Amino acid sequence: MDILSGMRLLSRVVEAGSFSEAGRLLGMAPSSVSRQVSALEDTLGTQLLNRTTRRLSLTEAGGLFHDRALRILADVEDATRVVSSLESAPRGTLKLNVPVGFGNYHVAPALPLFLARYPDLTVDLTLSDHFIDLIEEGVDVAVRIGALRDSSLVARRLADNRRMVYGSPDYLRRMGTPETPHDLTAHRCIAYRYRPGPQGWLFERDGIRLDITVTGPLTANNSESLHKMILGGSGLAMLPTWMAYSDVKSGLLVPLLGDWTMSPTSLESAIHVVYPESRHLSAKVRAFIDFMADHIGKPPYWER
Repeated sequence: MDILSGMRLLSRVVEAGSFSEAGRLLGMAPSSVSRQVSALEDTLGTQLLNRTTRRLSLTEAGGLFHDRALRILADVEDATRVVSSLESAPRGTLKLNVPVGFGNYHVAPALPLFLARYPDLTVDLTLSDHFIDLIEEGVDVAVRIGALRDSSLVARRLADNRRMVYGSPDYLRRMGTPETPHDLTAHRCIAYRYRPGPQGWLFERDGIRLDITVTGPLTANNSESLHKMILGGSGLAMLPTWMAYSDVKSGLLVPLLGDWTMSPTSLESAIHVVYPESRHLSAKVRAFIDFMADHIGKPPYWER
């Protein structure tokens, strides 16, 4: 018998005052109750009960053990109640890891609504463009953009990560509007620097693939920097639709070549929420995932 079960049994015997009454309350034979108490005494190496034909009483060691056991059992019950309440309603601290751009544009602005809906939750948000080990870092849930590398994580797709070419109205007035991907070779293109040297933009339509080498005065390794550069009229850039949508609505940017799809395809480049695999998904993680899926919608609100 494990010690915790022994504590529970002893407390019922002391409460009942006899093996027979304890057996009745527990649905056990009195002899079985007596044997299990004896087994507990053997485990502890001391006698817990004085047994007479008329009554049971605690020994000095039994009294000490019983007092401590009652406190421990109360703590266990309290801990069980706390954990159960965590699982039944979102509460506690939710640790999130989100890419910098997507976090600033779409997660951080949505968190006040999320927290208003779940007032017993607090959020610990980390913005990082580096993939981290969620379990090692103690992260509950993360947003990942691109191909998923860690097969041990459970993923739920939120949206495609579509890209388009954008330019400012001022730039297009000065330099003209490209009508085909090939026209980009005559434009100032501000490219994301994937590798040293010339950068290529891959377009697809009706089974046709075009790999266009683009050039321009600037390259950068951060999409938010590209975004700010083209707002200033410096050239054209390929951006995620989720990054440019508000500027398109306000007229600050113009989407170009919309009848072409820019690779990598949405299958290879999607937005997911991921979390470590677990038999029991916590209420706080489930609440965040469902909230983000509902908040973004289908199609995502930035493409409506």
